[in-house]
Amino acid sequence: MKRGPALALAAAAFAAIAFSATGDIATDADPPAQRLEHQRTRQAAEVRARFEQAVVMLHAKQYEHAATALHRVLELAPALPEAHVNMGYALIGLGRHRAARDFFASALELRPTQANAYFGLALAEEGNGDLAVARGAMRSFLHLSRADDPHRAKARAALWEWEAAPGRGAVAADVRVQQTGADHGR
Repeated sequence: MKRGPALALAAAAFAAIAFSATGDIATDADPPAQRLEHQRTRQAAEVRARFEQAVVMLHAKQYEHAATALHRVLELAPALPEAHVNMGYALIGLGRHRAARDFFASALELRPTQANAYFGLALAEEGNGDLAVARGAMRSFLHLSRADDPHRAKARAALWEWEAAPGRGAVAADVRVQQTGADHGR
């Protein structure tokens, strides 16, 4: 018995329905809303996977790989403050403190209460040689962080060290912190 084009078409349609039902491939037969939801689900899964990959790379001190993964996360989810913060930490690891500062600042524009962004901003500004701004950012971290945050001890130690730094100038430090806050729209 010879199989005709109708049978081949029916088999192809069945295969398309089977793939669509599993959520692996959206087809033209799917309604637009279903295709859009499918795309959002896949994108969210990629953001989560890339973000988790970046965190593992940060912990492994593989900063270049972390930055690559976070670049993709930021392409897909530019309003995710945690991705901006982690990109800042990756850039600190790469010794790019000025670029790191910009990512911490953008995280704070997205979410002004993002405590770990202030911690990172302090480290970036220390790397940039601006201890006055570093102190202000670390004070903000201490103000916003939970009492049980394990980074509080490191923050206090950094502040103690920076307070003891020569040429501190308390008034100048406060003015510089206020100017930096104004520059960032606060």
